[in-house]
Amino acid sequence: MNKKQPYMNVGAAILFGIFGLLFFVLICRYFSIQITGEVSGQPLAAKAQQKYGREGTLQAERGIIFDRNGELVAEDTAAYTLIAILDKKMTTNSKKPKHVKDPGKTAHELSKYIKMDETEIYKILTTGKENKKFQVEFGKAGRDISYDIKKKIEGLELPGITFSRDSKRFYPNGIFASHLVGYAERVKQKDGTDVKQKDGTYKTEGRMGIEKAFNDELTGENGKINYESDLWGYILPDGKEKITPAQDGNDIYLTIDKKIQTFLEDAMDNVVKEYKPKKIIAVVADPKTGEILAMGQRPSFQPKTKEGIEKSWHNEAVETSFEPGSTMKIFTLAAAIQENKFDPNEPYQSGSYRVTDKDKAIHDHNGSGWGTITYLEGVQRSSNVAFAKIAKEKLGFDTFREYLTKFGFDKPTGIELPDETSGKIQYTYPSEKITTAYGQGTAITPIQQIQAATAIANDGKMLKPQVVEKIVNHDTGETIKKLSPEVVSTPISAETAKQVRDILETVVTSPKGTGGRYKIDGYSVAGKTGTANIPGPGGYLKGVNNYMFSFLGMAPKDDPKLIVYVAVQQPELEGDDAGQGAIPVSAIFNPVMKNSLHYLNIQPSMLEKAVVNKLSNLNGQTTEEAVKNLKDHGFETVVLGKGSKVVGQLPKAGTTILEGEKVIIQTDGDLTAPDMTGWSLRDVMKIANLTGVKLNSKGKGYVTQQNIQPHAILHSGDFLIVDLKTPEEQWDTEINVKDDETGKTEEDKEEKVQD
Repeated sequence: MNKKQPYMNVGAAILFGIFGLLFFVLICRYFSIQITGEVSGQPLAAKAQQKYGREGTLQAERGIIFDRNGELVAEDTAAYTLIAILDKKMTTNSKKPKHVKDPGKTAHELSKYIKMDETEIYKILTTGKENKKFQVEFGKAGRDISYDIKKKIEGLELPGITFSRDSKRFYPNGIFASHLVGYAERVKQKDGTDVKQKDGTYKTEGRMGIEKAFNDELTGENGKINYESDLWGYILPDGKEKITPAQDGNDIYLTIDKKIQTFLEDAMDNVVKEYKPKKIIAVVADPKTGEILAMGQRPSFQPKTKEGIEKSWHNEAVETSFEPGSTMKIFTLAAAIQENKFDPNEPYQSGSYRVTDKDKAIHDHNGSGWGTITYLEGVQRSSNVAFAKIAKEKLGFDTFREYLTKFGFDKPTGIELPDETSGKIQYTYPSEKITTAYGQGTAITPIQQIQAATAIANDGKMLKPQVVEKIVNHDTGETIKKLSPEVVSTPISAETAKQVRDILETVVTSPKGTGGRYKIDGYSVAGKTGTANIPGPGGYLKGVNNYMFSFLGMAPKDDPKLIVYVAVQQPELEGDDAGQGAIPVSAIFNPVMKNSLHYLNIQPSMLEKAVVNKLSNLNGQTTEEAVKNLKDHGFETVVLGKGSKVVGQLPKAGTTILEGEKVIIQTDGDLTAPDMTGWSLRDVMKIANLTGVKLNSKGKGYVTQQNIQPHAILHSGDFLIVDLKTPEEQWDTEINVKDDETGKTEEDKEEKVQD
């Protein structure tokens, strides 16, 4: 026993030394960590922050899009994504489970609120459990859930069911300038799934219209929040937070007026319902500023659901060029007046015109023309021959080409919309040059026509079209950028512009004009019709409906406040008369123009009564003296007979009449019938009363035929039969001339209704 004792003492001493040394090292290490705060060169605070610190994302909202009056057009709204927690570790209290315990019940209840079958929900939950996933989502059916649905699901108190907050783009007006406003959506991968960014959020980009063109301005910058949490990620009550605020995207104020846009959308819907056209394009603009007040098209789409977008991916007013038809004649006329080459009273032979001996003749839209008529009547009747002669013989091709540039037809307008195309001016051969003068062959965009028309409406100053009024900082309300009207050219003078408007008004008001359907009570409208051919395989499409019918008009004529362009492609019309194409076009133009003028508080013009003194007694005066007297007072005089003295008159002496009204004077010679073409029934009745003939009339409007030939002797008791037609009916008749009457070839038919 005594021998072992020394060895035990030695062993104890060694162990004491070892443990003492270890304790010394531990004490040194403790104080070293306390003093330096590092372990193996790594800061302990950073390690703790890494383990228990969390970083969250404060998502920025996309900027809001407003109309010119601050009415909401597009904004971000709260949306929620449905999540199911599957990991059992999330449950620390069995009485209050934090994970999905019963997949069957959960699937049954959720199927009542999301668009997914119960079996599919159950499969997602059970497959996730088998693969030991922490959580699962439910694809498209589980995203973009509204706040109301979220609250109802939360009310079920299903274990493990929770939500992550997100945002979605909201378009409260439905189909409303959809191609102009565009839409925004999440960026997707090739497999169709959403691309998630490093901060866990999804990236949204504009895909069309303003949303695309101003994507950078509308996109905000996400913020951050750093906080301390427990093992499960929950914020500690006394934890420190560091917040970097999100910067929301800037707001865009459009020039669009919600009220006028609604007028346009409603009118287009009505025409689609009744005439089922292949396409409609319509634009309303303020000629004083170039601001677009409304822009729409059919087919269109729902920006929220994208329903219908497959029918038309393009903004037709900006991205598509086509042959304009006779609306192009407005600018050919303006060029001729500016160059002092247009004499409205100069006669020319209508019908056909051959630019060179080698070229095929072009024809007026009715095939045969109207004989020898004045250039003013040629404008009113939309004569192709008149404008071909103006381009070649009056202006000259080189000068006319210069005006095409001055009116901006060979380059984009620069409007703040993406993917704008330019016109395609075909101007190599003589035949192309004359067809360009009346809107065939050359293709331009509707927005180019709107820009060019501002020069006519705005006293020669051509304004760049714009759809954005200003850009505003969403958080501060500060205006970052404000756009101002921009004059891009002055192709014509103010005097020329006025003359063009005066002539274009007669296109609407004259019985010979093609624009009779576009009259608006109380307002003077100046404008031009168009009926353009549509290219197809092997040439232009044939058939009465296969045209692009259009009208470009402005009102009030003397000081236009609005320009409206409407084009309707291939409507389903009854009968075989292409002249009916004006019916669906006017069904859009007229209500939109009239309602918009009323909305803008543009008062209807009062009729000028131009009352003169009472009509004097002309009996006994010489015929020459009476005619001169009436002419001096602005009256149109019709003389019956070849006598030298006046023996009767209508209206009677003492009657107060309007300037311009017809006064019929009866002479002492044999009474002869005047040419009453274009007369109103009221004026025809004056002839009947003076001569004693028996009047029989058919129809309404203005005289087109009379049974007693002009200059024939009138006898009391004779029957005078007159046919009357409205301007629209006259137009329909002229354009419906049968092929065997005109002798046109198949090639000629292509030009039949190029009005």
